[in-house]
Amino acid sequence: MVTAETFRENFVELLRQIDTDIVLNSPLYNSFSLLLIFVLAITGLLVSRIALNSVVTRWILKSKTHWDNALHSHGFFKRLIHLTPALIIFSSTHVLLTTDSLLYTVLLKCSLLYLMTVAALSISALLNTFEDWYNSTPFAAQASITGFVQVAKLVLFIVLMLLSVSLIVERSPLLLLSGLTAIAAVLLLIFRDTILGFVAGIQITANRLFTNGDWIQVDKFGVDGEIIELGLTNVKVRNWDNTISTIPTYSLTNEAIKNWRGMQESGGRRIKRAVYIDIHSICLYDEKSLQKVAKIRFIADYIKSKIDELQRYHKDNSIDEGDLLNRRALTNIGTFRAYLEAYLNKHPKINQDMTLMVRQLPPNELGLPLEVYCFCRDKSWVAYEKVQADIFDHIMAMLPLFDLRAYQRDSHLAALSGPAPQSQPDEAPEAIKD
Repeated sequence: MVTAETFRENFVELLRQIDTDIVLNSPLYNSFSLLLIFVLAITGLLVSRIALNSVVTRWILKSKTHWDNALHSHGFFKRLIHLTPALIIFSSTHVLLTTDSLLYTVLLKCSLLYLMTVAALSISALLNTFEDWYNSTPFAAQASITGFVQVAKLVLFIVLMLLSVSLIVERSPLLLLSGLTAIAAVLLLIFRDTILGFVAGIQITANRLFTNGDWIQVDKFGVDGEIIELGLTNVKVRNWDNTISTIPTYSLTNEAIKNWRGMQESGGRRIKRAVYIDIHSICLYDEKSLQKVAKIRFIADYIKSKIDELQRYHKDNSIDEGDLLNRRALTNIGTFRAYLEAYLNKHPKINQDMTLMVRQLPPNELGLPLEVYCFCRDKSWVAYEKVQADIFDHIMAMLPLFDLRAYQRDSHLAALSGPAPQSQPDEAPEAIKD
């Protein structure tokens, strides 16, 4: 068996054919040794790359599993082949050089640093692969692990840094770690956002507050869109105008944020909009007008039942039908409200299992607000807006049949009275991904 000492002696004898003055650990010997080590390392790297391209890549393409494709896309195999030159440098240094040589110490440390760096980068690629696999599972919709993966990478590279420094200065990593307490305050300032983001990430995951794909609205930062990346220190949100906003992760737990996930997971999306009725158009129905609206299919039964009710009331209280002062009569606004409720109850795109009503709000200088409150089955933005527009198109078109008018401020009067007071919206701007 050829030992390292025997190999060095044979190598010296080989080099003496070039120069008879070469001896072990001489500058010329060390130069040739260094050249040989690097030639072997580069050769090993090239062979590994050829093997990767010809064997491993072909095997990955033929494989029916997806995890190996993810490893390949994240560069795991490309990083792993660097173990070959690192191991060659490490092993050949022991063979060609003696322990009392300065070059031996330098090359040994460089090879170990190389090995640790390759190992850290390979583990980082594994973490990326695991994150991709997790994001393809149903669990990703419930909780994101991006923050935890980033924390794992941060810890990994901190450990790499400590081991590298300890290797260079030849001190124990524990000794270096104990010395960090002296600069703990500085580290807290440097890693403030990271620490706050990590704590916030634990709260978000444990309580399932937010996850990728959630629609959030943060008025303080002007953010209104979908979370596309929930990271350790930052959260990326794609706004509905396709701009990208970045906010600190810890702000998700410190600020007032509206999460529309509940609406997305519910049975419908709310329609809450009012039309202003001109108060001067509100009146009691006479018999002729009542007979006209009684022909409308949605409220034919309603009007018949109300007429029977009024006739019983007049009979029980001895009130003549022609007594305009004492008799009871239907109003056009009440009949129209009943019509709208019946219309919405028959609408195929309105969820009948959720709240549905047509109500009056307090009248103001713009008229009497008649508000529609219901839930659309289709929650996607385009379909929702279409259903809402169709409903209010119908409402506006039906107003004249009930002798009602929508209020519209005259431009000359508006100029004299000044701008109308702005009403506060009851909910956020209507936007959601299809």
